[in-house]
Amino acid sequence: MGAVNSSVAVSRSRRARPLLWATLSVCVLAVAGGRGSSGPQAAAESSIAEGAQTSASPVVRDVIERVDRGDFSGADAMIDAAVGLASPLDARVLAFQRERMRRIQLDFNQDAAQVRDGVRRRIPDLRDEEFSRWDAQGLLERMDIDGERRYFNRTASNLFRVSAEARARRAEQTPFVESPFAEPHRHHAEVVAATRRGQADSVLPRRWKITQSLTVNADAVPDGEVIRAWIPFPREIPGQQEGVRLLASVPVGHRIAPVDALQRTVYMEQPAERGQATRFSVSYEITLSARRFEVDPVKVGDAALSSGLSPFLAERAPHVVFTNELKAFSRGVVGSETDPWTIARRLYDAVDRIPWAGAREYSTISNISDYALHAGHADCGQQTLLLITLLRLNGIPARWQSGMMFGEDGGGRGRGYWNLHDWGQLYIAPYGWIPFDVTFGRLDDPDAAVAGFYLGGIDGHRIAFNDDYGRALVPSKQHFRSETVDLQRGEAEWRGGNLYFDQWDYDFIVEPIPFNAMTTLSGENP
Repeated sequence: MGAVNSSVAVSRSRRARPLLWATLSVCVLAVAGGRGSSGPQAAAESSIAEGAQTSASPVVRDVIERVDRGDFSGADAMIDAAVGLASPLDARVLAFQRERMRRIQLDFNQDAAQVRDGVRRRIPDLRDEEFSRWDAQGLLERMDIDGERRYFNRTASNLFRVSAEARARRAEQTPFVESPFAEPHRHHAEVVAATRRGQADSVLPRRWKITQSLTVNADAVPDGEVIRAWIPFPREIPGQQEGVRLLASVPVGHRIAPVDALQRTVYMEQPAERGQATRFSVSYEITLSARRFEVDPVKVGDAALSSGLSPFLAERAPHVVFTNELKAFSRGVVGSETDPWTIARRLYDAVDRIPWAGAREYSTISNISDYALHAGHADCGQQTLLLITLLRLNGIPARWQSGMMFGEDGGGRGRGYWNLHDWGQLYIAPYGWIPFDVTFGRLDDPDAAVAGFYLGGIDGHRIAFNDDYGRALVPSKQHFRSETVDLQRGEAEWRGGNLYFDQWDYDFIVEPIPFNAMTTLSGENP
């Protein structure tokens, strides 16, 4: 079963890691030729997150492949030669590839000696032979960038996630920091009992107050310049999260994205003041429920797929692509099976066997499902995208959800655990859309319903901000997104460029509040 968090807080965790230099300030609208684009292609592009656009151009594909294999000098030269003649879309994609190279170098900022020192802090009597063997086995994530071997900055801590041998060699067998629901918990049994008792798939509603903030560092932006910020904000999802009621925002002026925005936010602006941090925040109430579908294999049939389901069966480059290697992996898992539920269970179990490890920034990876298939480890979003791709390949509609998860009494401000998290949904007839969390995976419990809880169920201690990945914000960003796939930490920029994760911090506080039976469970109150 995949674990959920790491005892080391770095990329794609609560605290952003420091950058070595400022991010590339490229105004996407300028590269793309301004706001004058029109027609179906422009409309399609406008729904995609800035930095997540794709192109079928052979030149663009060659540049991406060079970046993937570490030929940054060659990629840079190709961009220089191509960008002046490129279409607006290709110019935008090429500009992001240059930014992607910079981000990769920030993630891969250690040499072998630094990684060895990190491992030795946990294994004081580490032998050089051990380290070399683990490296040769591919347990230490690395890239050769223009001939120089560089290691991912979470490699040392990730080693103990992916290698039982290394884990056993630690001088202190300290537990990893996990969600309380990553292991069997009384909440799982309570959800199972409640769904069976009430013959319902949505149970145990509980009301929460949530405050999320984004604070831009002092002097990250010149005095007087306007900072634009987006903080995630939930949609109402019947049976899962309801009764959304905005309480306050800082600053007071704000713009809430429409309810059909698949990566929904509250947008705000403030001028920077010299020597002062600039804080944005939103507070709201929401009722969250656990969900569980008791799937009877006898009742499962082939879905009468409507046109509304077709997008959830399709490839969506760059991260959901039916590669030949993915097809071969699928054949090895599925075999000649044709029953949708059995196929889903086999694929779920196969992805669940991939060990969890701390992730590179998603924007640095050209194809996340392919990466998860080959890296030997994956985090929650990478596992989820891999499973979505495999399900779609096998004719089972699948889609993305993500947001925040937290402990049984809330999280933040001394209340306990919270973290970013990604999961998904699959469509099984006649039940419709049912949830899955392949990162928590199969639980070690003698009760089969608890053991299989997260294929068909989710706990009531998570909030969904996103019902898809890599979608445009409302209003759209003018510069490349810091996170081109997910959206949990927020986004910020000013007219001079994007503000990357080293230039701001964020916080998330969730507090339980008494549930009043008279509380409205539907309809927003902004």
